[in-house]
Amino acid sequence: MQATISDLDPFDLPEWLGTSDVVWRAEAGLRSGHLVRGRLTSEDPGGAGGAAQELACDLLAVDEAYPEPVVDDASRLRVHQAWRHDQVVIGEVDARLVLAVPGTRFDPELVLDALGRLARAVGAHAERYAALLRLGR
Repeated sequence: MQATISDLDPFDLPEWLGTSDVVWRAEAGLRSGHLVRGRLTSEDPGGAGGAAQELACDLLAVDEAYPEPVVDDASRLRVHQAWRHDQVVIGEVDARLVLAVPGTRFDPELVLDALGRLARAVGAHAERYAALLRLGR
């Protein structure tokens, strides 16, 4: 079944994504396919000794087409246009935050690129973002 990505405004995301050190933690290996489930976490939001924060955030490669397309054509077009302009589509699919990127699979470079674009979208420096990747499926 094709998903439709509901766009989210980066300014509607939690403030700590732009003010804290953030780690994206994969819940599965990058070889798991076009969708890699993960979570954005911060141990110290705002740098003021606050409580740890967590937000589900998946990576979605929109060009997988077998046995059926992953997303509808309009969503795929938006993802490619945003990527071409050094942005990432931040959206929601099945009530989970997704970063949608062109491609069919993920490698470490693509993950870091997507997270860097997310950081820029929320007004953070890319140096404040890190990724914890899992090997395998």
